[in-house]
Amino acid sequence: MQAGKPILYSYFRSSCSWRVRIALVLKGIDYATVPINLVKDGGQQFSEEFQALNPMMQVPALKIDGLTIGQSLAIIEYLEETRPAPRLLPQDPKKRASVRMISDLIASGIQPLQNLSVLKQVGKENQLAWAQNVISSGFNALEKILQSTAGKYCVGDEVSMADLCLVPQVANAERFKVELTSYPTISRINKMLLALEAFQVTHPCRQPDTPPELRA
Repeated sequence: MQAGKPILYSYFRSSCSWRVRIALVLKGIDYATVPINLVKDGGQQFSEEFQALNPMMQVPALKIDGLTIGQSLAIIEYLEETRPAPRLLPQDPKKRASVRMISDLIASGIQPLQNLSVLKQVGKENQLAWAQNVISSGFNALEKILQSTAGKYCVGDEVSMADLCLVPQVANAERFKVELTSYPTISRINKMLLALEAFQVTHPCRQPDTPPELRA
């Protein structure tokens, strides 16, 4: 199926890119990384070359099977449909709906509102408070949902697309100094997931474009 090694256009700190990196590793897909620095040179995502690849001028973008896909959840769903093992969407339709609900809550209801492009609009002096409010509001809802869906992980005891969204968003919360003690379920699941190799090797501190001072 593969025509050459897949290419992931990624930024080390991008939570959306991290989701896809985890999916690629979990599914055992060997891929190459092309770093797109979102802050250098005014943002490399705005270059004509990258805009031709992804008109939304966002990472991630994945070249695979002769196709270029943007939007992290669309990429993960494509990988799930073409390379179903190990599965990231449960077989049970109700659990599958829960996974998609949680994934969308994070990917549509939290992360875009605290993304770099939005923070630029609210003014530097307001950025921290804005991001903290957005994340806390979303986590208040997410904590309640997870109390009814979670087992070991977000939905039951299998790693799913929801978990791929959760861990990067908790990292964002920590970066913006959100107090996480109010979210014990989120914190417990995050800790369990960070013990897994796929989440460790894809961590922002271990990427090809991670600055030396942020490496771990």
